[in-house]
Amino acid sequence: MKKGLVLEGGALRGLFSAGVTDVLAEAGIEFDGMVGVSAGAAFGCNVKSRQPGRALRYSQRLAHDWRYCSLRSLLTTGDIFGAEYAYHYMPRHIDIFDERAFEENPMEFWAVCTDVGSGRAHYQRLNRVDDECLEYIRASASMPLVSRIVRINGKKLLDGGVADSIPLKFFQRQGYGRNLVVLTQPDGYRKEPNRLMPLMRLSLRHHPKMIRAIANRHLMYNAQLDYVRQQEREGNTLVIRPDAKLPISHISHDPEEMQRTYDAGVAVAKRQIDKIRSFLGRE
Repeated sequence: MKKGLVLEGGALRGLFSAGVTDVLAEAGIEFDGMVGVSAGAAFGCNVKSRQPGRALRYSQRLAHDWRYCSLRSLLTTGDIFGAEYAYHYMPRHIDIFDERAFEENPMEFWAVCTDVGSGRAHYQRLNRVDDECLEYIRASASMPLVSRIVRINGKKLLDGGVADSIPLKFFQRQGYGRNLVVLTQPDGYRKEPNRLMPLMRLSLRHHPKMIRAIANRHLMYNAQLDYVRQQEREGNTLVIRPDAKLPISHISHDPEEMQRTYDAGVAVAKRQIDKIRSFLGRE
C-alpha cells in the first residue's frame, strides 16, 4: 500500500508543517509520495530534497529583505513574495536548493495550483528542478490580490488552495491508501466566507470562474475537513494539526514568530512520533 504525505497551505503557517516534516526526516520516516498546496508545496519541496531546517532558515534570514516579501515588492512587482528573487534567485544563490537530491529521491512530488480560467485544481507532478518546476511551485503559493497570475505552458495559474486546499481525495485517486495529512489550523476550525470578495471580484473581473471558486472556497474547505475526519475514523488517514491557533499570520517579518510556529510543529510531531510510525507501518 502506497503511503502519502498531504500538506495544506497557509502561507507562513506552513512553518508548522516544516517543523513536522523535519522531525519525520530526522526520524528516518519516508513516504512514497507527497502533495503540497501553496506553502505546503513551497516548503514541502525540501522533504524531497532531504533538507530539514532549510525552510525555517531562509524564512528567518530573509525576514526583513524587501525583495523576498514586502509591501514594496507588491507595489513594484505585483507580487508580495518576489517572483524572481524568492523562487529563482534565493534557491540558487542564497540558501541552495539541492536539485540533485530532489531529482534522485524516488518519492513522487505533486504541487496543486488553481487554473484561473476554469476555477479548477491543476495537479502537477514535479520530477526535476528547472525554471518550469520553480514556476509551478510559485503558482501554487501565489495568493490572489497579492500575486500576479502565473503563466506556464499556456495555463494561467494561482494559489492551489482556492480549488483544493486539502488534496486527500486526489492522492487517494493516485493509489495512496494510507496518508498522513498535516493541517495548519487547530481542531474545530471552520473557514468563514472571504471578507475580501469585493476586491477579489474587481481584481479578477475577467475570470468569473475563479471568482466563483474563491467565493465558494469556505464551503469546499469545510467539506474537506469533514472528509478528512471521516477518513481518519476509517483508519486510513492520520491527521497532524496544531494544538491551538498558530502564533503567526499569513505574512510575518518576525523571526521569533517563525521560530515559535516551527517549534509548535516539532513539538506535535515528537509527541506523536510513535503513533505516526505505527500508522505508517501497518499494511
